[in-house]
Formats: sequence, C-alpha cells, structure tokens
Amino acid sequence: MRILMVGDVHYDLRQLDWVLARAAEHELVVIVGDLLDISSTVPLDAQIPVVMQYLQRLAERTAVAVCSGNHDLTGLDADGEQAAGWLARATDFGVVVDNGSLVVGDAQIDVHPWWDGPIGRQRLESRLEALAETRHADGAPRRWIWVYHWPPPDLPVSWVGTKSYGDADLAGWIDRFHPDLVLAGHVHQSPWIDGGSWISNLGPTWIVNAGHETGPEPSHAVIDLDAWRASWWSYDRSEEQSLEALGPVAQ
Repeated sequence: MRILMVGDVHYDLRQLDWVLARAAEHELVVIVGDLLDISSTVPLDAQIPVVMQYLQRLAERTAVAVCSGNHDLTGLDADGEQAAGWLARATDFGVVVDNGSLVVGDAQIDVHPWWDGPIGRQRLESRLEALAETRHADGAPRRWIWVYHWPPPDLPVSWVGTKSYGDADLAGWIDRFHPDLVLAGHVHQSPWIDGGSWISNLGPTWIVNAGHETGPEPSHAVIDLDAWRASWWSYDRSEEQSLEALGPVAQ
C-alpha cells in the first residue's frame, strides 16, 4: 500500500492536475498544507471553490488527507484565532482534514491543523495526548503517521541554507509521543541545498519534507507501507530511504 505525498502547491493548478492524474495509483494522497496562495493575483475566496473541486475529484479516485498550512488561514475561528475553516467542507466528499484520522493498511494517519494561537496549540496537544492513549489498545494499527504542515527545527528537513526554520512545539511533541513518521512541508528549499534533505529523523521518528519546486510536476514523496520505505522525486533526481532503521539517506 502506498501513500503519495505532496505539499505547498500554492494554487498551482498544473500541480493539482498532476496529483489528480496519479491519485488512483495510490491508496492515499496526502497534501501537507498550503493549497492556497496568499500572494496570488487570484483572491483567496476565488481560489477556495477551485481547490474544493480538485479535492472532490481526488476523493472520487482514492482516499485523501489534507492538513492546513499558513497560506490556508482565511478567517477567525470561534476562539478568535486564525484558522482554515473552509477546509472542513471537504469532509462532505470524504476527505480527511484537520483533526481527522484514517487507517491505511497497518498505519493510523492523524491530520493536524496549522494553529495560530495558544488555544489552538493547547487543543492540538490535548488531542495528541488522547491519541497516544489509544496507541497500545488491542487491535491498534502498528504504525503512527502524523500530517503536519511544517517540520521540527534543527534538522536537514528544516534547513533553509542560512538557518533552521522549524516548529519547536512539534519537536517537543515528537519527543513526547514518538510517532513513526511525520509528513511535513512549509520549508520549500531544504531538499536541494547544502546541509538540507527531504528526509531526516528525530530520535526514532522519521520526518519527510518533499519540498516545493515550480513547474507542472510537484516534488513529491511516496511512502510504501508494506516495505516501510520512502522515495522522493524532483525534476532532476530521485532518492530512496528505508524506514526500518535509522541511517543516512541513500544517494
């Protein structure tokens, strides 16, 4: 069973077309945030219905999970913090969005939102605590995968060339709850720069960031759940990494 992972498409309809064309080849498509683009000449309220149409068409072909990113925040939630409230409407098509979960093969995939204040942060931490309690229940899936927009700091997957750009809260949660794999994005350039990578680990947890490049085909990763192996493709190269043991990325 295979997961196709992309992120940071930023309202590039060519890249969404590419994902749509390949969705049926995978048991799950994961989009790790920033479907919208706040710098686009197309207003956000005009981008949203187009993206929703793509999500509906994707869900007709395979299972789909999408988390929000910072570009996806379009208004205040009930607590007065920025949120991607529009994304919840995709559940009408069967898309798993922020605060949702699904099981694929022997893996439980939990989708986490981009939070924008202390209430959202505490809500996410409380959810992680509740999810962690179920991890050892009889019949629980063997692997635990998180979908979260940006990676933890001080790792190759969060390196921008001059500094690390990651989420310290996520690092703390990984250290506390030990997911097997985190699928992230947000840091566009890390797979291509010296000191950066598309994959690294924090303790026993692997983190994959497929990065972002312009063009009709997005940089992307595929997680083979049966082989427990990750592979990554960009315009000019591809790499693989076994997830069975910690070690350097295969070149």
